[in-house]
Amino acid sequence: MPRYLISFDDGSMDHIADEDLPSVGEAAHKVLREAKAAGVWIFGGGVERQQSAIVATDGTITVGPVPETKAVVGGFAIIEVSSREEALDWAARIAAGCRCAQEVREIMFDPES
Repeated sequence: MPRYLISFDDGSMDHIADEDLPSVGEAAHKVLREAKAAGVWIFGGGVERQQSAIVATDGTITVGPVPETKAVVGGFAIIEVSSREEALDWAARIAAGCRCAQEVREIMFDPES
């Protein structure tokens, strides 16, 4: 069964007032609980807002993209569903809970993962 990455960019939730964050968090967790109950949830979470590090093939470490200058992932979910349409439905639920748009991408199948 196909797996999908549902994600949003860092900063996509910046429009939400601090006093609304608890209710947004509860709405997002409600969708997560529904996805778990439906058996489609694999893994997900928010990504800390910070500068990343890039590790090259030779092991060299450099400072990564700065969130203000390049789009970076702010949060994600991995789900396993039977179709793209079903993934889009879950993304719509997540978008409503998080109050921000979601990107949906199918994860390429790898028999060794």
